[in-house]
Amino acid sequence: MAGHSKWANIQHRKGRQDAKRGQIFTRLIKEITVAAKNGGGDPNMNPRLRLAIDKAKAESMPKDNIENAIKRGTGQLEGVDYIETRYEGYGIAGAAVMVDCLTDNRTRTVADVRHAFSKYGGNMGTDGCVSFQFKHCGYLVFAPGTDEDALMHAALEAGAEDVITNDDGSIEVITPPYEFVTVKEALEAAGLKAEMGEVTMKPQGETEITGDDVAKMQKLLDALESLDDVQEVYTTAVMDEE
Repeated sequence: MAGHSKWANIQHRKGRQDAKRGQIFTRLIKEITVAAKNGGGDPNMNPRLRLAIDKAKAESMPKDNIENAIKRGTGQLEGVDYIETRYEGYGIAGAAVMVDCLTDNRTRTVADVRHAFSKYGGNMGTDGCVSFQFKHCGYLVFAPGTDEDALMHAALEAGAEDVITNDDGSIEVITPPYEFVTVKEALEAAGLKAEMGEVTMKPQGETEITGDDVAKMQKLLDALESLDDVQEVYTTAVMDEE
């Protein structure tokens, strides 16, 4: 699964994420609130909340914002009651697309997501139509030139599930979703810092998008990601930038 465009695609995606910093606080506050509501306000006893707090801290979110989001989740402060929903479908060239949302109005959200799919050349499908093509996991990416042996030893010792070396020299470390922070911290302590890291739904295969279809697929992804209720968009699409 190690194509020539792997590292370029990772860098492209990271650049797109960096450009969307304006949306990230809102989405993180929602995630913290829902995590606290579902699993309690103690991050030591709630792995999902711990992940959300760590991500918020990495984005330099003020401590008060984090604490207030937790209090809204646990009912100590009044707040919106968000519902978790997932929508699945297909993009350009049949690429799988999965959209995770947190919403206070499911009817509005499904209409918005369906509209984005249909307007930009995709098709919204039924529940479960593409989710089997993704794996919930922690995902760390290391730049070409990273010491493969040192990384593999440290990662597996820390509890990683797999270490994958791509043809372009980049290295991926896969972890159980709620062991992500532990593995990441262990690798950093060993002097191995990832270029990118997250808990994600990792595609188990890839759909290569080329030519004019690249711009079409990007428009679909942009339209979905811009919706207020959308938290994350996952796809099997790999864009050929050449």
